Amino acid sequence: MINIIGLGYIGLPTALMFAKSGVKVVGTDYNVELVNSLNEGKLTFEEEGLEELFQAALSNGIEFTTEYQKSHTYIIAVPTPYIKENKKLDPKYVISAVNNVLNVCEKGASLIIESTISPGTIDKYVRPEIEKRGYVIGKDVHLLHAPERIIPGNMIYELEHNSRTIGADNSEIGDKIKGLYSSFCKAEIVVTDIRSAEMSKVVENTYRDINIAFANELAKICRTDDMDVYEIIRIANKHPRVNILKPGPGVGGHCISVDPWFLVGDYPDLTNLILTARKINDSMPTHVLGRIRDIMREHGIKDVSKVGLYGLTYKENVDDVRESPTLQLLEKMDEHLAFGVKVFDPFVKTRFVDHQFMNFEDFLNEIEILVLMVGHDHIKNNINIIKNKHVLDTNNICTFDGVYKL
Repeated sequence: MINIIGLGYIGLPTALMFAKSGVKVVGTDYNVELVNSLNEGKLTFEEEGLEELFQAALSNGIEFTTEYQKSHTYIIAVPTPYIKENKKLDPKYVISAVNNVLNVCEKGASLIIESTISPGTIDKYVRPEIEKRGYVIGKDVHLLHAPERIIPGNMIYELEHNSRTIGADNSEIGDKIKGLYSSFCKAEIVVTDIRSAEMSKVVENTYRDINIAFANELAKICRTDDMDVYEIIRIANKHPRVNILKPGPGVGGHCISVDPWFLVGDYPDLTNLILTARKINDSMPTHVLGRIRDIMREHGIKDVSKVGLYGLTYKENVDDVRESPTLQLLEKMDEHLAFGVKVFDPFVKTRFVDHQFMNFEDFLNEIEILVLMVGHDHIKNNINIIKNKHVLDTNNICTFDGVYKL
C-alpha cells in the first residue's frame, strides 16, 4: 500500500494513476473539506480526463483521509513555497510531512519526496530531521526523490508519457521504486543520486524561464521600433537549432515562476543570467500595464473601469491561478491606484478577485478595452464577438485587424 501525502495538483492525479493501475492507495491531506469532497465523489479541481481517472481509481478502492497510514511506501507531494525576502525554499511543509510519516511508518519504509525542492534540500533539512529522531537512513527508512514532471491541462497524458527521475541513496531501492512507477509510466525512468534528481528538476524549469525571458525581451525591443516580434520569432525558429518560445504577459504557475528563485536564493553570486531572466519575466505585467495606458490615451479613455482583463489562470484551459500574470497585473494596478478594472475567466467558477464577472456577455457590456491575458479555447471560439472592442492581445491569438499586441 502507498500512502500519498498531499492531494493537490500533483498528489491527487498521482494517487489516482497508481490506484487505476492496481496499486492499493490511501491519499492523505490535512484539508478536511478537500478530503470530505473526495470521499463524496467530487473532484476539487478541473482537468481533462481527471473525472474518468477518478472513477477508475474509486472502482479500485482508493481511500482518502486526514490521517497518515502505517505503510512501507510514502509519496510526499506537499507544497514547497519560497520565501520572497531571500528567494530561498521554505521546507516547512515537507519537514512536517516527513515527521508525520516517521510517527507511523513501518521499519524500512521508503519516503519518496515528489515535491519540487531546491538542490541540497534533502541533505540540509530532511536527513537531519530524520536522524534527530534516532532513525538510521538506509536501514530504518529509505530516502528518495522523484520530482513530478506534469503540467496542468495535460496532466494525465504526461503522467503516463513523460520520463521520470528517481533519486536514491541505494540503487537497489531506486530500482524497486522505479518498478513501482512503471505500473503506469510508459516512458524512460532514470535512477540517479538524490542531489542530481533535485537539481535536474529545477534546471528544467529554469531553462524554460530563461527562454521565455529572451522572447519577452525581444517583444520589448520590437515594441520600441515597431517590429512584429511574432513574425521574427516564426522566421528565426525555422533554423534547425533555434526554438524560441513565445512572449507573454508574464510567467505564472508553481514551477517556472518559482523554481529559478531556489537557485538564486542558494547561489546568489553565481546566478546572474537566471536572476536577470526572472526580473524580465516579472516585469511583463508592468509592460502590459504600460500598453493599457497607451491604448487608453490613444482613445481618450480615462476611466480604468472600462478595462477588462480576460483570464485569471496562469495558462490556458485550466483553473489554476497560482502566481498568475493577471494577479500580478492587478497587484501592479493596485500599487498605481488603478481600481475598478473588470475581470472574467470561464474556468474560475467562484469569485476570486474584486470586480470579477461570472457571465461573459455582462463582462463585455461593461468594458471598452479588452486585455486577453490567457488564450483559453473559450475566447478563441468567441473571437467574432470581441471585434468591436479595443483588444490588447498578449497571446497572439487574434487575426483580425486593429488588434494591439505586446
